[in-house]
Amino acid sequence: MKKAIKLVSALLAVLLLAGCAAKNETIPTTAATKPAVETTTETTQAPTETPEPTEQATEPAASVRILPDGEYIVDFDTDSGMFRANEACNGKGKLTVENGVQTLHVSLQSKKIVNLFPGTAAEAQEPGAVWLEPTVDTVTYSDGLSEEAFGFDIPVASVGGEFDLAIIGTKGVWYDHKVSVLNPIPQAGSYLCAVELSGGSGRASVSSPAVLVSDGETLKATIQWSSPHYTYMIVDGVQYDPIQEEGNSTFQIPVNLDQDISVSACTEAMSTPHLVEYTLHFDSATLAPSGEK
Repeated sequence: MKKAIKLVSALLAVLLLAGCAAKNETIPTTAATKPAVETTTETTQAPTETPEPTEQATEPAASVRILPDGEYIVDFDTDSGMFRANEACNGKGKLTVENGVQTLHVSLQSKKIVNLFPGTAAEAQEPGAVWLEPTVDTVTYSDGLSEEAFGFDIPVASVGGEFDLAIIGTKGVWYDHKVSVLNPIPQAGSYLCAVELSGGSGRASVSSPAVLVSDGETLKATIQWSSPHYTYMIVDGVQYDPIQEEGNSTFQIPVNLDQDISVSACTEAMSTPHLVEYTLHFDSATLAPSGEK
């Protein structure tokens, strides 16, 4: 009997242990540490913006400059030492303006350039292209020697601006070149021309239009200041003294048209004399005979 009781007790103990073990498997663990959080590196993409249409940078069109009717000596500037005005002409040509149409006559170095075309070499070879025909000019050098060279009458749409001018020589090949017509000087006489002054303190001014005198090769302008206190001017390192005896300071100085001309003027309006930097600009489009001889 005692053996049976012991056997039952043993069986009960086994069953209790098994039950506890099973119960422990189903209890969730309460760990002291929090569950690991998965860290993800988020790639932040910049919001896609529709690119604004890009505007092509375009250079402002050069203003067309047509001189008043008349005749002018001008500089003929090219991009090549092989294509230029004849040495006897000192790099210059003669510009004639009639009813607003500008035509440059220039004598070249020899007879080796046989035609010109106002445009590119490719355009010169297109059907219907009209080539400029040469004239036979006689040029005289400083030593008295004369010879013949080809000259051309070239249409000029705008003075001061660069334009295409193609050439063809005796070998029959067209070449592209860029040329410009600069520094117009009217025939000998007296003219009026608008002048703009900049620089200094902005308080001084000069009379405009100014009187210009041409000898056919150079130009001189009469500059009258709004003050009697200017004692001299300096242009290209040369000092010019006043030409008036009383009244506002007045000077006669050499000038070029359509260029910024740097000048200095000494004023005694302050406690001590001061040399002030200015810029003068003469607009050739406003040139007109003054009526004076």
